[in-house]
Amino acid sequence: MKPVLDLTCGARMMWVNKHDERVTYCDNTAETHTLCDGRTLTINPDQREDFRDLSFPDNTFYLVVFDPPHLNHLGESSWLAKKYGKLAPSWEDDIRAGFEQAFRVLRPGGVLIFKWNETQIPLSRILTLTPE
Repeated sequence: MKPVLDLTCGARMMWVNKHDERVTYCDNTAETHTLCDGRTLTINPDQREDFRDLSFPDNTFYLVVFDPPHLNHLGESSWLAKKYGKLAPSWEDDIRAGFEQAFRVLRPGGVLIFKWNETQIPLSRILTLTPE
Protein backbone atom coordinates (compact mmCIF):
# COMPACT_ATOMS: atom_id res chain seq x y z
CA MET A 1 0.00 0.00 0.00
CA LYS A 2 1.27 3.48 -0.84
CA PRO A 3 1.89 5.78 2.17
CA VAL A 4 -0.11 8.80 0.90
CA LEU A 5 -3.80 9.10 0.03
CA ASP A 6 -5.43 11.97 -1.85
CA LEU A 7 -9.16 11.53 -1.13
CA THR A 8 -10.41 14.02 -3.72
CA CYS A 9 -7.69 14.37 -6.35
CA GLY A 10 -9.78 15.83 -9.19
CA ALA A 11 -7.30 16.90 -11.89
CA ARG A 12 -4.43 16.80 -9.32
CA MET A 13 -3.96 20.55 -9.61
CA MET A 14 -2.47 20.98 -6.14
CA TRP A 15 0.33 18.54 -6.91
CA VAL A 16 3.65 19.58 -8.47
CA ASN A 17 4.27 15.94 -9.39
CA LYS A 18 0.87 14.76 -10.61
CA HIS A 19 2.13 11.17 -10.83
CA ASP A 20 3.97 10.80 -7.51
CA GLU A 21 4.43 7.06 -6.99
CA ARG A 22 3.90 7.43 -3.21
CA VAL A 23 0.32 8.65 -3.65
CA THR A 24 -2.94 6.82 -4.23
CA TYR A 25 -5.04 9.38 -6.11
CA CYS A 26 -8.78 8.90 -5.56
CA ASP A 27 -11.90 10.59 -6.83
CA ASN A 28 -15.50 9.56 -7.37
CA THR A 29 -15.42 10.39 -11.07
CA ALA A 30 -13.23 9.94 -14.12
CA GLU A 31 -13.94 12.35 -16.96
CA THR A 32 -12.46 14.70 -19.52
CA HIS A 33 -13.68 18.20 -20.36
CA THR A 34 -12.69 20.91 -22.79
CA LEU A 35 -12.58 24.19 -20.91
CA CYS A 36 -13.73 27.53 -22.33
CA ASP A 37 -10.17 28.44 -23.37
CA GLY A 38 -9.72 25.14 -25.23
CA ARG A 39 -7.54 23.42 -22.63
CA THR A 40 -8.34 19.83 -21.71
CA LEU A 41 -9.18 19.00 -18.11
CA THR A 42 -8.70 15.33 -17.22
CA ILE A 43 -9.84 13.70 -14.00
CA ASN A 44 -8.28 10.25 -13.95
CA PRO A 45 -7.88 8.82 -10.43
CA ASP A 46 -5.88 5.71 -9.67
CA GLN A 47 -8.93 4.43 -7.86
CA ARG A 48 -12.58 5.46 -7.92
CA GLU A 49 -13.63 6.16 -4.33
CA ASP A 50 -16.34 8.16 -2.58
CA PHE A 51 -14.51 10.17 0.09
CA ARG A 52 -17.51 9.68 2.39
CA ASP A 53 -17.19 5.87 2.30
CA LEU A 54 -13.66 4.67 1.58
CA SER A 55 -12.82 1.03 0.95
CA PHE A 56 -9.39 1.20 2.63
CA PRO A 57 -8.69 -0.49 5.97
CA ASP A 58 -8.29 1.55 9.16
CA ASN A 59 -4.84 3.00 9.94
CA THR A 60 -3.49 2.59 6.40
CA PHE A 61 -1.87 5.90 5.39
CA TYR A 62 0.84 8.11 6.91
CA LEU A 63 -0.46 11.19 5.08
CA VAL A 64 -3.99 11.96 3.89
CA VAL A 65 -4.86 14.93 1.69
CA PHE A 66 -8.47 16.14 1.77
CA ASP A 67 -9.31 18.92 -0.71
CA PRO A 68 -13.09 18.79 -1.17
CA PRO A 69 -15.08 21.19 -3.36
CA HIS A 70 -15.31 24.63 -1.73
CA LEU A 71 -18.10 26.29 -3.68
CA ASN A 72 -21.83 25.66 -3.75
CA HIS A 73 -23.16 28.55 -5.88
CA LEU A 74 -22.10 27.28 -9.32
CA GLY A 75 -23.95 26.27 -12.44
CA GLU A 76 -23.67 22.58 -13.31
CA SER A 77 -21.90 23.32 -16.61
CA SER A 78 -19.60 26.07 -15.31
CA TRP A 79 -15.87 25.57 -15.80
CA LEU A 80 -15.37 26.08 -12.04
CA ALA A 81 -17.73 23.18 -11.29
CA LYS A 82 -15.95 20.97 -13.83
CA LYS A 83 -12.49 21.90 -12.58
CA TYR A 84 -13.04 21.97 -8.81
CA GLY A 85 -16.33 20.19 -8.19
CA LYS A 86 -19.36 21.62 -6.46
CA LEU A 87 -20.72 21.19 -2.96
CA ALA A 88 -23.95 19.21 -2.80
CA PRO A 89 -26.94 20.42 -0.78
CA SER A 90 -25.83 17.84 1.83
CA TRP A 91 -22.35 19.39 1.98
CA GLU A 92 -22.14 19.57 5.78
CA ASP A 93 -22.91 15.86 6.13
CA ASP A 94 -20.53 15.12 3.25
CA ILE A 95 -17.62 17.06 4.78
CA ARG A 96 -18.30 15.50 8.22
CA ALA A 97 -18.22 12.01 6.67
CA GLY A 98 -15.05 12.93 4.75
CA PHE A 99 -13.30 13.94 7.96
CA GLU A 100 -14.44 10.72 9.65
CA GLN A 101 -13.08 8.63 6.79
CA ALA A 102 -9.83 10.62 6.55
CA PHE A 103 -9.08 10.13 10.24
CA ARG A 104 -10.16 6.47 10.09
CA VAL A 105 -7.66 5.57 7.35
CA LEU A 106 -4.90 7.75 8.84
CA ARG A 107 -2.29 5.91 10.92
CA PRO A 108 -1.77 7.02 14.52
CA GLY A 109 0.65 9.94 14.44
CA GLY A 110 -0.11 10.51 10.76
CA VAL A 111 -0.83 13.87 9.14
CA LEU A 112 -4.04 15.14 7.55
CA ILE A 113 -3.67 18.02 5.11
CA PHE A 114 -7.02 19.74 4.70
CA LYS A 115 -7.28 22.40 1.99
CA TRP A 116 -10.14 24.90 2.10
CA ASN A 117 -10.98 28.22 0.44
CA GLU A 118 -13.16 30.57 2.49
CA THR A 119 -14.73 32.37 -0.48
CA GLN A 120 -18.25 31.18 0.38
CA ILE A 121 -17.99 29.25 3.66
CA PRO A 122 -15.64 30.25 6.50
CA LEU A 123 -13.17 27.68 7.83
CA SER A 124 -14.52 28.20 11.36
CA ARG A 125 -17.82 26.68 10.18
CA ILE A 126 -16.05 23.75 8.52
CA LEU A 127 -13.99 22.91 11.60
CA THR A 128 -17.18 22.35 13.62
CA LEU A 129 -17.76 19.30 11.42
CA THR A 130 -14.89 17.31 12.94
CA PRO A 131 -14.11 16.49 16.58
CA GLU A 132 -10.37 16.34 15.79
